[in-house]
Amino acid sequence: MARLTLNRPGSANGLSVEMLKAMHEAVMVCHSRADLRVLILRGAGANFCGGGDVKDFVSRGEGLPDYLREATAYLQVVSGSLVRLEAPVITGVQGYAAGGGGLGLVCVSDFVIAAASSKFLAGATRVGMAPDAGSSVTLQRLVGFRRAMDIVMRNPVISADEALHMGLITTVAADDQLDQVIDNLALTLAAGARRRSRRPSACSGTAWGSASRPAYPKRHGPSQNSHA
Repeated sequence: MARLTLNRPGSANGLSVEMLKAMHEAVMVCHSRADLRVLILRGAGANFCGGGDVKDFVSRGEGLPDYLREATAYLQVVSGSLVRLEAPVITGVQGYAAGGGGLGLVCVSDFVIAAASSKFLAGATRVGMAPDAGSSVTLQRLVGFRRAMDIVMRNPVISADEALHMGLITTVAADDQLDQVIDNLALTLAAGARRRSRRPSACSGTAWGSASRPAYPKRHGPSQNSHA
């Protein structure tokens, strides 16, 4: 069993290029472990992930467009690496799961356990960006075309109960029981078959597999096999 924690609580675990590179390296280590049964993905502090690190973006000045392309490409690689991981991915959500970082990672997880007080938000179109982390594919597969369009274009704040009802998440847990519910599920999965096929479509290049392709040409970011 492995645990991967987004650990920038002071910025709501906002994703920078440096953080995404570290995530990619960690997920690739998981790929190298034939004995891995389960990967648990969490965010430190009050929020799972607030999306991109807006303060970091602002500090880039005229270099922002190139930086955003690089960050988006790395996020796409991270999400694709999670899709192709043979061990199931359990994501635990507290606070906000927003933007391509938060909602996108939720969408490529196998199981999502959300605290009762948690909230979900797409957010990309609020700042003139397209949905990333493959969520233009995965969100539609989870909740259907009409609802996905509403989530992406209107950007409603979605409660945990609403997310459960629409099929975005697996289970809602009481806030003070989130850790225990996640651990119980992880132990149950780890007790099963040593290796399991997570998503056959990830190998065929359709469905979730489409979400694992880079969003930009290679010159803007790492290749799919890069150890950033």
